[in-house]
Amino acid sequence: MTVATPRAATVARRRELFEEASAIIAIEFSDPLTLHDLARRLASSPRQLERAFAEAGEGGPRAYLRRVRMQRAAELLREGWTVKEAAGLVGYSQPAQFARAFRHEHGSLPSDIRRSRRGRL
Repeated sequence: MTVATPRAATVARRRELFEEASAIIAIEFSDPLTLHDLARRLASSPRQLERAFAEAGEGGPRAYLRRVRMQRAAELLREGWTVKEAAGLVGYSQPAQFARAFRHEHGSLPSDIRRSRRGRL
């Protein structure tokens, strides 16, 4: 049995989709972005967008958005923002949801980052 490989044009289009989507996420990470809205803005389908992220080695668009948000949140916490402020600035209205996502991404609570920062002052 032979395995079909994607055509060069398909690979190029998916790479372009990933680059365009990641650029939007980098700018608008704090906005309520959904997979469907992002796909519509890029004149694509949600499934094609998921494939583009998978081929780029980034998992899916939702996971990528969460990583971008959590990286920025960690920076904000190190800069001295409160957990509630950081949560709001990266697009979370519920601090508990933010704390869960942060712990999933970083393996520690957001308050741990703040505590370690205070210890260095």
